[in-house]
Amino acid sequence: MAEPGLTANVQLNSADKTSFGSHFLLYQPNVQRWMDFIEGDHSPQALGQLIADDAVMLSPVVFTPQRGKMITMAYLLAASETIGNDSFKYTKVFDCGDRAVLEFETEMDGIYVNGVDIIQWNDDGQITEFKVMVRPLKAVQVVHAQMAAMLQKLQSMHGDITAMR
Repeated sequence: MAEPGLTANVQLNSADKTSFGSHFLLYQPNVQRWMDFIEGDHSPQALGQLIADDAVMLSPVVFTPQRGKMITMAYLLAASETIGNDSFKYTKVFDCGDRAVLEFETEMDGIYVNGVDIIQWNDDGQITEFKVMVRPLKAVQVVHAQMAAMLQKLQSMHGDITAMR
């Protein structure tokens, strides 16, 4: 028997983003807002509405937690430009209201990437913690290289990425 408030494991098999979008009504409000962002407006303004001021980003390639809204936004915007490419799709979603685990698959430079986003929200529906885990090792390496390049690009465009708006 499922825990109260736990949405069933939803298997999303369609690579077609239009039909993927038809699954959005299955989610509770927090995950729904995240899915709307993933499928829609990827702007810093849209992301900023989703992230709490005290958010923490836990990256698969950075040892220390990255603390604060702006640095969390920088990592998530960089991820949306690298990991979140045309092959990106969530394959499983475990939605517990204020916590969720979203398994994803994508391909980067010909390397299969499998990972999970573990997200936690506050009472206002803002993300307070975003943890990403990635496998296999070759995927971690390609994610690390592409994310580092994208973060560098963001820094050259915006200066201090911790102050990016």
